[in-house]
Amino acid sequence: MGPTSIPLSDKTIGDLDERVARPAYDRSQVTAGIVHFGVGGFHRAHQAMYLDALMNRGEALDWGLCGVGALPRDRRIIETLEAQDGLYTLVVKHPDGRLEPRVIGSIVELRFAPDDPRGVVDRLVDERTRIVSTTITEGGYLVNQVTGEFDAQDPGIQGDLAADFAGGQAPSTVFGFITAALDRRRREGREPFTVMSCDNLPDNGDVAKRMICAFARLKDPGLADWMEEHVAFPNCMVDRITPVTAPEDIERLREEFGVEDGWPVVCEPFTQWVLEDRFGQGRPPFEDAGVQMVDDVVPYELMKLRLLNASHQALCYLGHLAGYRYAHEVCQDPLFANFLLAYMEREGSPTLPPVPGVDLDAYRHELVERFANAEVRDTLARLCAESSDRIPKWLVPVIRANLRDGGEIERSALVVASWARYAEGRDERGEPVEVVDRLKDRVMAAAAHQREDPLAFIRDRDLFGDLAEDERFAAAYTAALAHLHEHGARATLEARAADDARPA
Repeated sequence: MGPTSIPLSDKTIGDLDERVARPAYDRSQVTAGIVHFGVGGFHRAHQAMYLDALMNRGEALDWGLCGVGALPRDRRIIETLEAQDGLYTLVVKHPDGRLEPRVIGSIVELRFAPDDPRGVVDRLVDERTRIVSTTITEGGYLVNQVTGEFDAQDPGIQGDLAADFAGGQAPSTVFGFITAALDRRRREGREPFTVMSCDNLPDNGDVAKRMICAFARLKDPGLADWMEEHVAFPNCMVDRITPVTAPEDIERLREEFGVEDGWPVVCEPFTQWVLEDRFGQGRPPFEDAGVQMVDDVVPYELMKLRLLNASHQALCYLGHLAGYRYAHEVCQDPLFANFLLAYMEREGSPTLPPVPGVDLDAYRHELVERFANAEVRDTLARLCAESSDRIPKWLVPVIRANLRDGGEIERSALVVASWARYAEGRDERGEPVEVVDRLKDRVMAAAAHQREDPLAFIRDRDLFGDLAEDERFAAAYTAALAHLHEHGARATLEARAADDARPA
């Protein structure tokens, strides 16, 4: 029988099992200098953890977090954390089965924007706010995949463009909140805060700057000019596998450690943050918590996006079609693991610039080992979701670089074909596949026509540009798709492995 369970809160934290680490600092002395949009699992396993580590060193007590939920679906997480005084348990899952729980205390304020949008703007304008950070997903920046321009057709964006922020009307989107607050700070003579994107995007800070300033330009060109000149948007690379918290995770934490936490976070032991040292109003001493502060993030972020993130895409559709449901199952299968290593070595890595201080061969093998951690139980469903926001950003640039330079593309073409096959909505056993994608209807409609038109799926220029018209890619893609249809994922990988084994 496990220990008596204790609901997590400031009042009870001292009564927790001694095996559960907890803040060594006085949370009443922490003030929020960072407002963060998107208080999901990744943020709580990463940025909030780094700040908590600094606070445990007696540093950064004026850099606490004010977590903001901007979307209606964020209500539950905000209410759960509010009931726990902002506390939650971060559970590191080691490959040997050991759990390492730690209560994180760096979130000291919480706000649900739909209930009090003006209050969120006021908090952003507050002089204590020196950094505004975001984890709003790859699709949240509304980048047209082909043109790279801002897509202003989103209904929330249209509403914010029509709203009179200066006249007192409240925004509803992250773009609106940031722009409304910066406008007020400009008019009131206050220095602007730094905007720090923590999402998986190439040049995420630059993308955030272009998209947010493009939104601002549609409302007030003068404001946009001021933002482009005065607001810092540092780039960064973030890395930690953080699967969706399952009911079993909540129960295991309660049973083994006696912690009653409504929304703990589970993650792998590995964590990395490479951050451009470009901040307008100061920053926490991130380097003291292990963050790599650099002048140029690009080599590191390309390495992560084109190897780790693209490899997630390389394993998830093929693995699901073959009957697997977890990433560790796929990566413990030598056939799939070798395919991932071959993609990374022969297609992903050749497109990378030199990465200072990194042994790419060791990095590639470490990735497969991380993916194979059975304790993390990262679902393929999570990795397969929102593909239309991921494949164009993570894999299509690899394809284009190799087409341009005469490199290999066959494995990348197979990954795209496996997405197209997955988007048909049934696996190889005839079981239904739940496609989760903001463009679900569009990609599934294209997939439905690909048996009579093998290029139907990649004719979507918003996702693939002109790849359907590239003879070399089209040939590799259609061959891979035909093999998947006729023989299935495993046999297709076996054929790929046989081709790789033949002398050049």
